Parts: sequence; C-alpha cells; structure tokens
Amino acid sequence: MIPAPPRSQIRTAWLTLAGFAILIAWSYRGTGVDLGSLLGGEALRQMAAYVVRLFPPDLSPATLREAAVGAIETFAISFLGSLLAICLALPLSLLTTRTLLYQGILYEGHTLSRASLMFRVGVCVAGKALLRVLRTIPELLWAVIFVFMVGLGPFPGALALGFHTAGVLGKLFGEVLEDVDPRPLEALQSTGASRLRILLYGMLPQAAPQFVSYALYRWEVNIRAAAILGLVGAGGLGQRIHVAISLFLERELLALILAVYVMVTLVDALSAYLRRRVI
Repeated sequence: MIPAPPRSQIRTAWLTLAGFAILIAWSYRGTGVDLGSLLGGEALRQMAAYVVRLFPPDLSPATLREAAVGAIETFAISFLGSLLAICLALPLSLLTTRTLLYQGILYEGHTLSRASLMFRVGVCVAGKALLRVLRTIPELLWAVIFVFMVGLGPFPGALALGFHTAGVLGKLFGEVLEDVDPRPLEALQSTGASRLRILLYGMLPQAAPQFVSYALYRWEVNIRAAAILGLVGAGGLGQRIHVAISLFLERELLALILAVYVMVTLVDALSAYLRRRVI
C-alpha cells in the first residue's frame, strides 16, 4: 500500500496550484486577451478573406529570383552570425568557468592570495555580467542598433545574431566546462600537467560534443531569427517579406513564406546530419 504524502507536501502542492491559477488570471487580464473578438464571426471572416488572397502563391521568375537571393542572404546571415557567436562565446566561457579560475579540482590544496582570489572572482563576475547583457538584448534590438551603426543590409543582421547568440552559447559552454568529469583532470594533474594542458587535453575533449550540439542547435534557431531581422532593415528574406506586406502583395508574401519553410527544413536536415556525423 502506497503511503499518503505528508500534509506539508499536500499544502505546498495546493499553494503552488493556487499561485499558478492567480498568475494565469493576472496575465489574462494584463494582456487584454479578448477571445470573443478573436473568434467572433467578423474576425474569422477577415482571416478567411486574407488567407484566400494569399493563394495561389506567386511563382513567377522574378519572385522566385527574389526569394532565392533572399534565402541565400538569410543563410549567410545565420551562418556568419553563428560563427561569430562561437568565436566570442568560447573565450568568454573560459573567463566565467569557476573551475578554471578559482574553484574545483585544479585548486584543491592550491593556495591563492586574497588579492589573486578577488581578482579571479571579479573576472568571473564581470564575464557573467557581459554574457547576461549580450543575451538579454534580443536579436531585433541588436539589429536596430547595428543598422544605425553600419547601415542597412545583411551585415548588421549577422552582427546582431552573433552578439545575442554569443551570450547564450557562452553561458551554455561555461556550464558544460564546469560539469566535466573531474577524474581525467585529476589524472593529468597527478602527472604534473599545467592548467593549460589540463584544459586542452582534459576539459575541452569532454566538452566538445556538447559544444557542437549546442552550436548546431543555435544555428537552427538563428536561421529562423535571420528570416525576421529583415523587418528592421537587416537584409535577407525578412526584408522582402516586409516589403510584400507593406505593398499588400499577398501572393508574393506566400511565396516568400514558402521559401523560408524550405530553407528552414533543409537547414534542420543538414544540422541533424552533422550532429549524427560529429557527435
């Protein structure tokens, strides 16, 4: 017979459910949700009329050429942005890994002066703060900032993805490095290996598969994000979608949306293939 849970657990569960219900009610009221207007007869008629105007998609040579050029730009934005993010995230993750700076197996029995310890802790805190700033600012806002700095086109889009994704990957890479198996590190340390060699031959080989997995996943995410950045002038398919929406070119809009779908599907398949081959 399964024993009944303690009253304290039951009370905690009910309090959690009540708090969750209050949060839902507050969010519903705060966002001004009006399901009646959304699902009303007039709203449904307008949505149906707009969907009808989308078909059939415009598959003229000019539109297909624009979609192809936009897809190539979007791919380039996502690829270069992801590459930039990895280049920024790797060194920043090393600066935020406590087991490399002042804590863990590498420093058991190792005496650090108070000044050295405070400096290393300060480096770690500053690195984490920088990563937090990078990932807190969304890609669209980064894109707006870089559009004002370097002008319109794909370049600000790649910078926007690179800076935002660096904040995400830097945090993930740092957590992976802190969670590696300490036994190989102990073995290397017992042979007198330097901390640099322990990093290169003990930590990074263990972390590499997860690094690749996270990087490929963020590339998949960046493909979708790159298709949106064009709405603020950062090039790619998003910029052409914005023009089609502004000029009420519904059939061309559907063709561009289909181009986004095809590109995302191909990149997902490529990423899954690379993940199987590398990891």
